[in-house]
Amino acid sequence: MKTRLLMAVAAMAFATCAFGTPPTTLTLQRGGTTVPVTTPLGGAPLTNLEQDPAMTAGAADSGKGGSLGAQPVVNRSIARGHAGSQKMGTSGRAKSNPQLLGGFDGLNFHDQRYANHGNQFSVEPPDQGLCAGNGFVMESVNDVLAIYDQAGNKLVGPVDLNTFYGYPAAIDRSTGAYGPSITDPSCYYDAGTQRWFQVVLTLDRVGSSSSLAGTNHLDIAVSQTANPTGAWTIYHLPVQNNGTQGTPDHGCTGGYCLGDYPHIGADAHAIFLTTNEFALFGPGFYGAQIYAISKQALVAGTASPNVVLFNGGDPSIPAPAFTVWPAISSGGQYAGAHGGTEYLLSSDAVFYNSGTSNTLWLWAVSNTRDIDSAPQALTLNVQPLTVQEYAVPSSLVQQKPGNAPLRDCFAVTGCAPTYFGFPNIVYPTPRPMAVNDSRMQQVTYANGKLWGTLDTDVLLADGSHGSGINYFVINPQSGGLFANGTLALPDANLTYGAAAVTQSGRGVIAFTVVGPNDYPSAGYAGLDAKIGAGDVHIAAAGAGPWDGFTGIPYLGGGRPRWGDYGAAATDGNTIWTASEYIAQTCTLTDFLTAPLFQCGGTRGAFSNWATRISSIQP
Repeated sequence: MKTRLLMAVAAMAFATCAFGTPPTTLTLQRGGTTVPVTTPLGGAPLTNLEQDPAMTAGAADSGKGGSLGAQPVVNRSIARGHAGSQKMGTSGRAKSNPQLLGGFDGLNFHDQRYANHGNQFSVEPPDQGLCAGNGFVMESVNDVLAIYDQAGNKLVGPVDLNTFYGYPAAIDRSTGAYGPSITDPSCYYDAGTQRWFQVVLTLDRVGSSSSLAGTNHLDIAVSQTANPTGAWTIYHLPVQNNGTQGTPDHGCTGGYCLGDYPHIGADAHAIFLTTNEFALFGPGFYGAQIYAISKQALVAGTASPNVVLFNGGDPSIPAPAFTVWPAISSGGQYAGAHGGTEYLLSSDAVFYNSGTSNTLWLWAVSNTRDIDSAPQALTLNVQPLTVQEYAVPSSLVQQKPGNAPLRDCFAVTGCAPTYFGFPNIVYPTPRPMAVNDSRMQQVTYANGKLWGTLDTDVLLADGSHGSGINYFVINPQSGGLFANGTLALPDANLTYGAAAVTQSGRGVIAFTVVGPNDYPSAGYAGLDAKIGAGDVHIAAAGAGPWDGFTGIPYLGGGRPRWGDYGAAATDGNTIWTASEYIAQTCTLTDFLTAPLFQCGGTRGAFSNWATRISSIQP
C-alpha cells in the first residue's frame, strides 16, 4: 500500500516588506564566442598533482583539496549543528516504474579527469547542472559538459569547461601552467526565448601560477540559437565585490569576496543568478547576492546588458539570506504580477544551534519589465512562511558494503606506498558518505505555484538518523501551502533532491538513494500539489559503493563528499533528471591492471562517481 508522510501547515499571513536600500546597478561585459567541441580523453593515469593546490585555502565545501597530501582549511558551510528528528521514514518503494520512459549514463569521473588530454584535476563532487529543450539534453558537472539528443546519443562531449569558456587548460601538464579554476556549473533552457544559458564560477590566477588572484567572476554563456551544439556568446560578471572592476565594496575579510554556489533562474524579462558570498582569503559569510540581468539584452548579444544587484547582506533585510535559489520557468510560464516578478526561496535552519526551523523565506523581485529602461525600479520583497519543521541532517550516512579499490589499496600492505606514496591506513568498511545540509535546492515556477525541496533529518527504522527530502508547493501570491511534507524511506537515505514540474502541475523529485542495503542509486518520486509526494522509484540501481578521494587521509582529507546539488528539467510533458550514482564496480586487482586505476575506462584513480540521466512522464 502506498504510504507517505504529508503534513499541510498553514502559512503566516502574507505581508511584503520592501527595503530602503536601493539596488546596485552594474553592467555586464561581453567577451568572446564559443562552440562546444569534444576534447579528447587521455593523459597519465595518476600524477603528483591530482588536485588544485590553490583551492586548499578556499574550497573544502567543494571537495577540492590540494596536491597529494594537502587538505582544505576553509569550509564554505555555515551549518551550526545537526538536529535529531522524530520524523520516521514512511514512504514506500515502488515495485515498477511505469512513468520511466528511458535513461542513460551521463558524465562520470573518468570523463572529468581525462578530458582535454588529461589536463584536468581530480574533482569531487560533480554537482550536476541539467537543462533540456528543443530535442536536446545538456548536462554539466565539475568540470565538463556534454550534449545529447533525447535518445541519449552523445552529440558533443565531454568538453572541459576551461576550453568551453575560452580559457587555457585547468593544468597544462607539459608546461605546468595553470588556467582559471572553474566550479559549480548550472544551465537552463528558456522556452520563451528558445535559448540556452550556462553559468559557472571562475577564479582567476596570478598569471599562470597556481596562486589565486582574488578576482572571481560568473561566466555566463548564452546560445545564439535554439541548438546548443552551435555558437554561444560569453559574458563576464565580476563578483569579488571589493570595489574593483565596477563591483560594490562589501568589506570581505582579506580584501576579496567569493561568489560561491551560483544558480540560475528566470522570469519573462530577466535571468537571475544568485551566489553565497564568502570571504575568499579569510573567514566570514556576507549574505546571498541576487543578480538580475536583462534577458533580451543577453539574447541579442548586447555589449553591456544591465545588471541589478540586491545585497542579501544588507542590514535592512530582515531575512537570513543563504542559498536564495531563484525559480526556473516551466515551459515559458512566468509570473506577470507587479510588472513582472521572479520568485526565490531560502531556508534558515543552518543558522541555529538546534539545526532546526519551521520557516522558509519567500523572496520576490518585481518590476522586472523595467530592467532595460529603468533598472533602479526593480524592488526586492521577502517574508517568512511557516512550514513543517525541517532539520540539518546528520552529516554522514552508511552505504552498502562492496568493492572499493581506492580504499582497499590503503589497507593492503605495500599498495598505497607503491602507487600513492603514502603509508597504509585502516579505514572504515564500508566508507561513510556525506549528505547535504538543509539549504534550499532547485526551485520551479509552474502552474502558478512555486515548487521546491531541501534535505532534512529523519529517523530510520533502526533508530539511526538519516536524510530525507522536505518538499513544498507554495502559492506565491498568498504565501499559503498547497502541499508540504517529508519524503523518506525507513531503511535508506534520500539526498540532493531536485524538483521539476510540467506546465500542468505534474512534478518529479530526483535524488540519490543510499543506505546499508543500497549502493548509491538514482531515484525519483512523483510530486503533486494535492497529494504531495508518491512512492520512491529507482531509475538506476548503483552497481557498487562510492570510492572517492575526499575523506581519505593524505588525499582529500576533511569530510567525504558526494555533492552539493542535483538537477531536473522539464521539456513539454517530459521531465529529465540527473542524479549522481555509482555505475561501476571493480576489484583491487582490476584497479591495478593496465591501464592503471581505470577499471576498463569506468573510473579514475581518485574516484568512481557517475551520473544517470532519466526521462520521466509524470
